[in-house]
Amino acid sequence: MKHCNRIITLLMLLMLTLPTSAHTSMHNEAEPADTTIVVDHVQVTAIKQGLVLRSEPVAATIVGERAVDRNHITALKDMAEMVPNLHIPDYGSRMTSSIYVRGLGARIDQPAIGLTVDNVPMMQKNGFDTELSDIERIEVLRGPQSTLYGRNTMGGVINIYTLSPFNYQGSRIESGYSSGNTFRLRASTYVKFSDKWATSLSAYTTSSDGFFRNEFTGEKADWEKSDGGRWKLLFRNNKGLRIENTLSFAMTEQGGYPYAFIGGRSEGTANADGYVVTPGQIAYNDTCRYERFTLSDGLTIHYETERHSLSSITSYQLTDDDMRLDNDFTPLDYFTLRQAIKEHVVTEDLIFRSRGARTYNYLFGLYGFYRAQKMEAPVLFKTTGVDEIIFKAANASGRVEMHATEDMPLNSSFKSPAYGFAAYHESSLKFGKWEAKAGLRIEHEQVRLETHGEGSLKFNLKAGQMPFPIPQEPITLDTESNYKRHFTELLPKLAFIYRFDENRNLYATFSRGFKAGGFNTQIYSDVLKEMLQTQAMGGKFEESDILSYDPEYSWNYEVGGHFSCADGVVRGDFSLFMIDCRDQQLTVLADANATGRMMTNAGRTRSLGGELALQLKPWRTFDIDLAYGYTNATFRHYVDGEQDFRGNYVPFAPQHTLSAGLTWTIPTGVRWLGDVVLHGGMRGVGKIYWDEANTVSQPYYTTFNASVRLEHRNYAIDFWGQNLSDKTFDVFYFESIGNRFVQRGRGRILGVTLRINLQ
Repeated sequence: MKHCNRIITLLMLLMLTLPTSAHTSMHNEAEPADTTIVVDHVQVTAIKQGLVLRSEPVAATIVGERAVDRNHITALKDMAEMVPNLHIPDYGSRMTSSIYVRGLGARIDQPAIGLTVDNVPMMQKNGFDTELSDIERIEVLRGPQSTLYGRNTMGGVINIYTLSPFNYQGSRIESGYSSGNTFRLRASTYVKFSDKWATSLSAYTTSSDGFFRNEFTGEKADWEKSDGGRWKLLFRNNKGLRIENTLSFAMTEQGGYPYAFIGGRSEGTANADGYVVTPGQIAYNDTCRYERFTLSDGLTIHYETERHSLSSITSYQLTDDDMRLDNDFTPLDYFTLRQAIKEHVVTEDLIFRSRGARTYNYLFGLYGFYRAQKMEAPVLFKTTGVDEIIFKAANASGRVEMHATEDMPLNSSFKSPAYGFAAYHESSLKFGKWEAKAGLRIEHEQVRLETHGEGSLKFNLKAGQMPFPIPQEPITLDTESNYKRHFTELLPKLAFIYRFDENRNLYATFSRGFKAGGFNTQIYSDVLKEMLQTQAMGGKFEESDILSYDPEYSWNYEVGGHFSCADGVVRGDFSLFMIDCRDQQLTVLADANATGRMMTNAGRTRSLGGELALQLKPWRTFDIDLAYGYTNATFRHYVDGEQDFRGNYVPFAPQHTLSAGLTWTIPTGVRWLGDVVLHGGMRGVGKIYWDEANTVSQPYYTTFNASVRLEHRNYAIDFWGQNLSDKTFDVFYFESIGNRFVQRGRGRILGVTLRINLQ
């Protein structure tokens, strides 16, 4: 925090000492793109997709700079439901980063949707939930994007673009305060030295006391502090060469994991101090905490001629995070977990494409990455936890009585190097009002897992006619193992589009999606526990294959279109889709006494649904935005060994998402005062099932928001509120060692934001 405050101080000094020309430059950016359908005049810098998404055969939503500001989007989860069928629940910590789209998603390991920032792919899902600042636009492309973007984009891809100092010059300071004693401060400056060189520097700091109280400690569970910054350096000339380098970092510290116990085996149980476990409470006695540091540098070199362009996107990414959990989430002394990951990633993407041909255009690409990851994941079973989880079943028989004499540490460490490379191509052929696109990607990936586990179990045993328990020889283990998986995939795509004119078209696409397989490191402590438990009972442990899981595949069929009528008063897009998914990856418990999560493949699922986005502008100062998504995602074949879930809904994927917003801009007529902007909206999501058996669910719910904003080119002050009706709802549910937990959504939030633009 201290380091970032120094950066902000330096930024402010820099802004005050900028040359006069930098302060007086106008914001010459084109009209912001605020929705899927207002993109026609935007200067698009995307390298892979077409220049105007509205003319492409894809379901896409654009949230532009103005919409980001007015909707107070500070992280990706703040735009959930604004995009049809996009759901980003806010639970746990910023490590969770679960994103669901069209029935696809993942709670752990590989994401189902990709993320790029200024064309650079973000490889580590743990870093998806980060602070957003100075955003030019956010693009959400739904449906498999595997042909152009590769692994883990079978649900789509989110592209984030930050402001360019070639388009915006000046400085800005933004400060905000809201419920939970939440404070946010941002500062940035943009300088264009000449027609060839420009740079920008930005920094932010945020803090929050949190919203949920740990009843055991009396302190807030979900406090948070974040700091970060970004430096951009750009070069361009009149010969078609553009070079952009972006260096960014972010630091996060938080409590998190405000999980409320709602029932189970521990109900009514008292801990050593006499504290009784009560349903409805957030109450745990050990530390829950998450820390993360990320560093990213992305270098983009783009050269274009009249007929061709060549682009190189090179990146280095560092993620260093540390999670600590009271893993039973109760005041009982069961067990704790620490997970520390340090990851280095290098990526390279080369794209060669034609430009401006009237009939035939093409794109060729080569991609490669290398990842070096190390993880430490020690679990400490306390004596109570050993007795309850390991010895309880044996003691219930009455033939023996076994009790731990010391805590049982299980130390796990992993090395997981991985690499991959791909070649891809897309051709586009126009004939009259028709256009056909065909693409193919060949992708290969190899990943290794090197494990080292050790543990020690010390206990007493009383059996038969023994007068008293007898200490047993400690059971120890020290084990190592190596695993290797490799995948080679062909990812085709075929699309047709018919254009009535530049604003109206119909399209149909057929494509294959792919999500990489991997290893279940989170279940490894259970494997070690089973080894020690089996030896304590005098048995022989048989290793299973639960440490690995297979890739997930999908065939996607989609039809849709973009339309405009009444001279642009009504504009919108729609899509209908079917996703046939094979080996869908689900996060489950290995058994009732499992302490970690594992990924398994669920046979076959099918998602059917539709999406509609509308923007109505009945007159110049009034805007109506609507977005609705429906998904029916069900199991077609999934038997977990005990139950057949055929016909059940896929858990965690909402059936409906709905967003509606009204914005009325009222000119005051006073030059220095600007406009009054009144905004009101609602968001709805549900029904969401929490388990494969569909026995527990969150019904459909709606939250309401509103804001009153005084908007001027040099400043803006905004009074806003979210979940104004103080709606109670659940954003997460899970079970662990026979106990049930939920995390509630945040209640009513009120805030004020002030921005000053020095132009």
